[in-house]
Amino acid sequence: MRKDYLAFFMSLFLSRLADQILLFIVPLVVFQTTNSASWAGLAFFVESLPRFLAFPLCGALCDKYSPIKILHISQIYRALLCVLAVALIGVFGGIAWVVVLSAVCGVLTTQGIMAREVLMPHIFQHYSYTKTLSYSQIADQSGLVLGPLVAALLLEVWAWHWVVLWIAVLFLLADLSMRVWQRYSRITLDVFEQHQDIWLQPLRIAFGHIRNRAELQKIITLAVGVNLIVGVTLATSAAMVIGEYDAGKNAYAALQAAGAVTTIVILFFLARVVLPLRVLGGMGYAMIAAGAFISALSPNLIGYGVGFLLIVGFDKMFNVYMRTLRQQVIPTRDFGKTVGVITLLNNLSQPLAGLLVALLGAPLGTQPVILILAVLTALIGVAGLWWFARRSNAVFEADQGAGR
Repeated sequence: MRKDYLAFFMSLFLSRLADQILLFIVPLVVFQTTNSASWAGLAFFVESLPRFLAFPLCGALCDKYSPIKILHISQIYRALLCVLAVALIGVFGGIAWVVVLSAVCGVLTTQGIMAREVLMPHIFQHYSYTKTLSYSQIADQSGLVLGPLVAALLLEVWAWHWVVLWIAVLFLLADLSMRVWQRYSRITLDVFEQHQDIWLQPLRIAFGHIRNRAELQKIITLAVGVNLIVGVTLATSAAMVIGEYDAGKNAYAALQAAGAVTTIVILFFLARVVLPLRVLGGMGYAMIAAGAFISALSPNLIGYGVGFLLIVGFDKMFNVYMRTLRQQVIPTRDFGKTVGVITLLNNLSQPLAGLLVALLGAPLGTQPVILILAVLTALIGVAGLWWFARRSNAVFEADQGAGR
């Protein structure tokens, strides 16, 4: 592999590893401190909502400014914030600082995600975009594989606030890898003239593309259903494994790692086998919904684990489908701002799922909440596909009538 490719993937891996360790310890620390699934769900809501709300602004910034510079800012500032959070914990104590840290770092993570999204079509031009996404997500998921394991190992040796300092080191190493990539890379990025306004005008342009393209409306609708399940799974997995099934945090870490390994296997398959986009989307959505029902109805940890693996593994298959389709239909000059708005709309259901766990987890129980969202996801998928099929038939008939 070329040195610039290796450095780019290494930066992606290290950044994801650091972010995943932080995401791992937040619900775990909150649940272990409060012994409450509702508080863990609320913590997930607080840490995840800002990162999703930031997507439109971060996307507009990536169209207006150098995505490489934005990526450096994302990684350096996350490292500095980790150090600041540890200092505040040392002075004031408490677990609130780690939740606030995760929320603020989430915004900077969004900034980095959008910068890489804009960069990738230019870096791997001789690969198909589907193959590029598959290989990049293998590096991303490798961070997910090691993240829970590294977090569990570090938590055995140090208190969680010292683990945050190791997260800072990983962010710095990720930025160093990006600088190595810059040294060896030979790409040139197209620059498009943008409006001075980075707030309202980018939103108007993005919503204009969404309004005029049925493909974008379709993937947004389906992604809302997918992210309801992903959100409730992220918010409740610690409570389910440690609380409901009375397993330890090592079992929780092992399940997270198994999910990432499953995802890597699926991504390697997608990198080597060409499947129609419709198959990618349909299979991914169906398997995620099936995994949600299995998780909600399982009486033991093994059954829950099967459902969990289906959800996290096929989520990336659906993600490849969604990102490939939007790359095909969004104009290059408006790619960042439009993807930013789409990603916000796609992912708002994740913190909503965490909020529903916080509100309904205590009176109903965690598994009934998962079942409710599984039913809702199935209904969204069936209704969405029926509506878009009907719309496509209407457009086809109108075109046939015009031809006559």
